[in-house]
Amino acid sequence: MKKFFQSLYLSKYFLAFIVIFAYLESIQIRFYFSKSFRWFLFTPDAAIGQLINAMLLFIIIGLVIRRFEEKLTLSHALSVFTISLFVYVIGNNVLAFLISLSFNTVARNFNFNSLASSNIKYVIDVFVYGGFFLAHYYFHKNQEDKEKISELEKAQIESQLSKLKAQLDPHFLFNNLNVLDQLIEEDKEKASGFLHDFSEIYRYVLKASERKLVSLEEEFHFAQHYFRLMQQKFGDAYRLHVSGQFPTNAFLPPLSLQLLLENAIEHNIGTEKSPVEIELIFEEKSLQISNTRKPKKLPKLDGGRGLENLKAQYQLFGEANPSIEKTEEKFTIRLPYLFNDAY
Repeated sequence: MKKFFQSLYLSKYFLAFIVIFAYLESIQIRFYFSKSFRWFLFTPDAAIGQLINAMLLFIIIGLVIRRFEEKLTLSHALSVFTISLFVYVIGNNVLAFLISLSFNTVARNFNFNSLASSNIKYVIDVFVYGGFFLAHYYFHKNQEDKEKISELEKAQIESQLSKLKAQLDPHFLFNNLNVLDQLIEEDKEKASGFLHDFSEIYRYVLKASERKLVSLEEEFHFAQHYFRLMQQKFGDAYRLHVSGQFPTNAFLPPLSLQLLLENAIEHNIGTEKSPVEIELIFEEKSLQISNTRKPKKLPKLDGGRGLENLKAQYQLFGEANPSIEKTEEKFTIRLPYLFNDAY
């Protein structure tokens, strides 16, 4: 029974409002008939009787709602109201008849005038107290549904972020293992240094993959370590230039900057005589990463998956997508800064 009343959102504040309203209503009705102020106007007996009727009406509406529970719509609310009105009026008439029968007053209480008067009052009670209750119930029901939807959306975002990061971790690992494999064949000393540095930065990868966002400063330092690893293999075939100052309160999705550096290296062929120039510019609201284009003759078959992954993460945060500009000479992408206070 306790759970039933809790499901009707019958809070103490709502019940206090009903008590006060019933009490004021009883004073108004008594004054209307007596046309004068007397002490009995303020006795609470009529209000208590009205409160009992109101609680009976709330229980009826609650049972109807539970029996015909559907989506929160206007037609549903009207159906609940209509059925409750019918049940309340019929129920009160049956109860009044049984009481009159027990006291042998059926003829006095069940004539046209008394029936019309009492049934009009029952209908007014349903409109007034039932209206209060339905407004209160559907308001709290709507708030509860919004919270559930919010929690569901949050869980869905967490799930999608986990899936996206699960794709990113192996992508990073396998690409660098391929670099290590090539270095082992070409230069074992470089391979040993690469393996040491790689073990250090992969710790960051594992830590960052558990977070929605990482600070721009962390991501930048990690990207510098990653680029130094690439230089162990390619030397000065790829050059990195950094300019501007980054804001301390800016954040990015994990490994996003490393991904763009990796794309510049994977999709372009650089040499020491004709290097691929990569430029990082820290702007006021976004990070600009550009590289000169020296595309490979045979592009990667799975190219573009990393950028799609990055765009998907931005969409989950409800932010604008990274913007891409592509010309014959240069490829440029801007990553909008994110701010951790919003997430």
